[in-house]
Amino acid sequence: MFEGPLELLLELVEKRKLLINDISLATVTDEFMARVSAMQEMSLPGTANFVALAATLLLIKSKSLLPVLDLSEEEEHSIEELEERLRLYQIFRTAGEVVRAAFGLQISHERQYVPDTTPIFLPDQYCSSEELRTAMSRVISELPIKEIRPKVQIKKVVSLEEMIERLHQRIEKQLKLRFSDLVAGEGEKHGLIVGFLAVLESVKQGSILVSQLSRFDDIEIEHSKPQLPRYY
Repeated sequence: MFEGPLELLLELVEKRKLLINDISLATVTDEFMARVSAMQEMSLPGTANFVALAATLLLIKSKSLLPVLDLSEEEEHSIEELEERLRLYQIFRTAGEVVRAAFGLQISHERQYVPDTTPIFLPDQYCSSEELRTAMSRVISELPIKEIRPKVQIKKVVSLEEMIERLHQRIEKQLKLRFSDLVAGEGEKHGLIVGFLAVLESVKQGSILVSQLSRFDDIEIEHSKPQLPRYY
């Protein structure tokens, strides 16, 4: 239904009658992620472009939830670039609709001369069968050889739903754990962001309690309703 991720993102923003800024992009992140998740389940082509843009939207939402979160210059630039690309896409899409509506209705100038397209082949005296055979052999010998590149296995990216389910399973068994233990093995920035969003969502639902003794310390996570010891 969409030519690319920008078209889907612009539709979500316009549907809510929002301006194109970081606040509106953070607002539509959840619905955009749901659409991309459905595309992945149906194995639709071109999903990689949607996933790449979804990573930037997660970064924007993380910044909106945590204003004190410091972003690098590259991350700030990627957010500004996305906003500018979306504004330009909106301008060109609107202009395209105007051109499509007027196309072919009023022809202001027609071609005065239309050349004859009937194919005519008149070989000269130098175009012999031997010359053609030599030329074709030279073309075939100079054809580029297709390079076979090694296949690379792409690491699966954990989703927000999977991270929340992993958090709930571990907190039911351990009753208490650290944030660093939860995201262990997810060294990439995407895994850390998804893990932190899972903690925020679980706190919002009231299923866990979190504490942090001082700034930048590890976050302690525990069950909101600890089980009482059983006596037999």
